[in-house]
Amino acid sequence: MSECSHDCNSCGEDCAERTAGIKKEKPHRLSNIKKVIGIVSGKGGVGKSLVTSMLAVTARRSGAKSAVLDADITGPSIPKAFGIHDRAVADDMGLYPVSSLTGIKVMSLNLLTADETDPVVWRGPIIATAVKQFWTDVIWGDIDFMFVDMPPGTGDVPLTVFQSIPVDGIVVVASPQELVAMVVEKAVRMADMMNIPIIGLVENMSYFLCPDCGSRHNIFGESHVTEIAQKHAIKTTAQIPIDPKFAALCDSGNIESFEGDWLSAIFDRIKDGK
Repeated sequence: MSECSHDCNSCGEDCAERTAGIKKEKPHRLSNIKKVIGIVSGKGGVGKSLVTSMLAVTARRSGAKSAVLDADITGPSIPKAFGIHDRAVADDMGLYPVSSLTGIKVMSLNLLTADETDPVVWRGPIIATAVKQFWTDVIWGDIDFMFVDMPPGTGDVPLTVFQSIPVDGIVVVASPQELVAMVVEKAVRMADMMNIPIIGLVENMSYFLCPDCGSRHNIFGESHVTEIAQKHAIKTTAQIPIDPKFAALCDSGNIESFEGDWLSAIFDRIKDGK
């Protein structure tokens, strides 16, 4: 254990002083958010934003009011997946999210920059503050399920989200290779340290179905999702195949048109709270 710096905002130790100092922020007074789910990964490039988008769409298809808070400040991809190019607007009351074609509310830094391709060259504390303001200053209105797309790893932003926002649970996303690596262990242990339940484990790019013969190929190795879920007592898992259609839908801003029920079991658990 490293020597205490007394800076709880950048500390991951589960000490009594840090735990006692955690204060959950209240959302904007015109926001009524019933359930918040964080989507996390140990590293980048495993499809976390894809899973976030698909869960939000799944929730919306069920008739619920869903939203996405894009906490991946330096690598925001949610607006592109939903085909959102409008700028977010603000007034004296606060900041307003932008709605997708089917009514999913989205807030992302990409909706605030002058140009979508402008880089965000900020230090960690500033990024963490921006994420917190997406919760406190945005007028979300009535939301049944908010999905928070967090940056990979266990740094400032995930810690800020877990400490500041009343997260009801998380969904961990990984690829088959990462399920046998320590990066998944780190994400799971961080959730345990923050006393946030793990709702489900998603193995993305799990397999490839040949369109010609229908045979299944484990391109990135054998699945380990069941054994990892058992190890950490995670009740619900999902396997998403490798499918070029996903990339095409995200690139064209049509993720709301995806077909498939891979995440239905995980959403059912989010909805039922069991």
